[in-house]
Amino acid sequence: MRFEIPEDCRYLETHEWARRTDAGVRVGLTDFAQEEFGEVVFVELPPVGDRIEARTEFGVVESVKAVSDLYAPVSGEVTAVNGAVVDDPERLNEDPFGEGWLLEVDPADDPGFDDLLTPGEYEARIE
Repeated sequence: MRFEIPEDCRYLETHEWARRTDAGVRVGLTDFAQEEFGEVVFVELPPVGDRIEARTEFGVVESVKAVSDLYAPVSGEVTAVNGAVVDDPERLNEDPFGEGWLLEVDPADDPGFDDLLTPGEYEARIE
């Protein structure tokens, strides 16, 4: 099975993606992860203003199959939370790199983005 792995994102081994935007870094869950989870029924995210730390838990996603922690690809202040995904978790399944994004972070002085897996490295891990 082929999974969507956008070239403009970087990835964590735990299947979160990060994409630079004008507002900072947008974070979500990969196509591979949402497929593994099956139907997502609940998403818990931190509030705007919280600080998250790279490679530590920042939220929870629950599906009909499992409950899993979400891990931050970068450190920084949460500047936006996708309330649409909290209200309608299936968006994560339907469009994980678009309408299914989870949160935006101001990475401030965190240089860790470039240390994340490249699309090719991530693809090699999930094959």
